[in-house]
Amino acid sequence: MALPVPRRTLWITFAWFALLVVVCYAPVLKVMVGQWNSDPDVGHGFFVPPISAFIVWQRREELLAVKSRPCWWGLLLVVLGGALLIAATMGVELFVARVALVVTLTGIVWLLAGTAVLKKLTFPLFLLLFMIPIPQVAYNRITFPLQLLASKLAGNALSVLGVPVLREGNILELPNQRLSVVEACSGIRSLLSLTFLSLVYGYFFEKKRWIRTVLFFSTIPIAIIANASRVTFTGIASGVSPDLAEGIFHESTGWVIFMVAMLILIVLHQLIRRVLKFLPATAPAALE
Repeated sequence: MALPVPRRTLWITFAWFALLVVVCYAPVLKVMVGQWNSDPDVGHGFFVPPISAFIVWQRREELLAVKSRPCWWGLLLVVLGGALLIAATMGVELFVARVALVVTLTGIVWLLAGTAVLKKLTFPLFLLLFMIPIPQVAYNRITFPLQLLASKLAGNALSVLGVPVLREGNILELPNQRLSVVEACSGIRSLLSLTFLSLVYGYFFEKKRWIRTVLFFSTIPIAIIANASRVTFTGIASGVSPDLAEGIFHESTGWVIFMVAMLILIVLHQLIRRVLKFLPATAPAALE
């Protein structure tokens, strides 16, 4: 059994490893940050590392109370991360290189601090995966069905509201405007950001894991409905003026709809908690 590592030695070792990670992954980090800045779909990536770091800092007393016992199994993860980085660099595969960064960080924690600390840092390490843009192949497979679904729901909603509309795929033909539900309007941006925020919200405001899980998966229908509502609203606004279907007004409606989606998530959480209060005393315990 490995002996506990002195706290000062542990932090110095962590600092050296952190420096090496920054040096080795500098090109990967530079490209990834550039994509956060240029691609609105992954703009939430800027918030992922600070939030993960804040969670670690918030639990610092709990972490410091755990005796750090180095685990050599972590070295295997560090080696695996390095191998993935080399393979990704040779094959120009950005997604694998970015995953290698998270694998390496996980391995370092496991190697230097041990299994007990790794378990306590599982959540902030998992959150780091949300800073990684999804591969383009997967992105295309997700966005096109979302485009069709958003256009279908919006077309049905416009018909119910009495707005004449003809849908052809992801194209909505309106009396004085043709709306094209492109990739940017597929809702993938809301879905990615909302799933990340649902995890963070659940971590800070809910202790029951099953409720956190419900909130996480509820982001899928919420994001879909919210995006379809945005397309519907755009269709109605275009009847007033075609200029309202694009530009600053169109972008601002996206932010408003996203905030409404987040509000719906919070309301859903509060409803679940209120329903639990009315259940028999034994029911909540069984759902823990």
